[in-house]
Amino acid sequence: MIGGNESCTAGPIPMSYLTCLTYILGEWTGVEHIEDYLSYAVYLLWLLFPLAVVLLLPGVLIILFYTSILLLHIYKRKNELKEAYSNDFWDGAKQMLATLWDGHGRIWHGYELHGVKNIPEGPGLIVFYHGATPTDCIYFIARLLIQRKRQCHVVADHFVFRLPGFKILLDVHGVMHGPKEECVSALKKGCLLAIAPGGVREALFSDEMYTIIWGNRKGFAQVAIDAKVPIIPMFTQNVREGVRTLGGIKILRSLYERIRLPVVPVYGGFPVKLRTFIGEPIPYEPNVTAEELTAKTKAALQALIEKHQKIPGNIFRALMERFQTQKKED
Repeated sequence: MIGGNESCTAGPIPMSYLTCLTYILGEWTGVEHIEDYLSYAVYLLWLLFPLAVVLLLPGVLIILFYTSILLLHIYKRKNELKEAYSNDFWDGAKQMLATLWDGHGRIWHGYELHGVKNIPEGPGLIVFYHGATPTDCIYFIARLLIQRKRQCHVVADHFVFRLPGFKILLDVHGVMHGPKEECVSALKKGCLLAIAPGGVREALFSDEMYTIIWGNRKGFAQVAIDAKVPIIPMFTQNVREGVRTLGGIKILRSLYERIRLPVVPVYGGFPVKLRTFIGEPIPYEPNVTAEELTAKTKAALQALIEKHQKIPGNIFRALMERFQTQKKED
């Protein structure tokens, strides 16, 4: 420790700013050998920094969601007097948010969309594998709106409608709670509708093996049959490497099954390569049963996974793919 009557630049060799700061901090707090404590604190910071990063990065998605909500409120206040009764009142806002999310997908994940030609001009039911977060579906919807000027509605889990502040975001984008009658009605009106039959359970408890977790769910197939529309399978490569969950902990699975809320922690937010692949449509057949159509759809989705995803998924490999310049062919 330096004597109290010496300055930081005293002596033939001036001290570094760090040494000077340590001296001042020690004098101010009265703690002797404070540099030892600081060294230990720096060591802990270095040790825990990777853990802090993987836990905090998913928060960027939450910030984007609430930024979207804020922009919608601003847009509404700016335009509600001018075109309060116009059918296309929200068109500008949808384009604005699509640009925001598409920009995030391009910059952070180098997002690509393949096989968009497989989406029919008319109505259709898109069935996709659910990653830990639905961001790949949001990127898809944004890119589709920008490139094809087409809106795709989505069926979401009931808990999404309870999130504070989300009502305006869900209403503007036509997000549905999922009653069969509502879905059939939307498809008969010519809408494009996306649904993940695995839902939150698949999001939380599937893993790097990309296991499809649908249980006995076949309601989506009955919707397609009643609306007489094709089913279009969709899968996003590396979707589980971007954000992972701790769904392998059994007590968390038991807790979810009891309260049906997404209580499983997530981590990651890594800038891995994301590519969404649209498979060939499964056409409507009048004599097919819901069970048979469910099996066909699951097989088609599994084929997309096997074709475009290396299993088990690997975060490091997905990160390296992010910086490859050659695009993967359809």
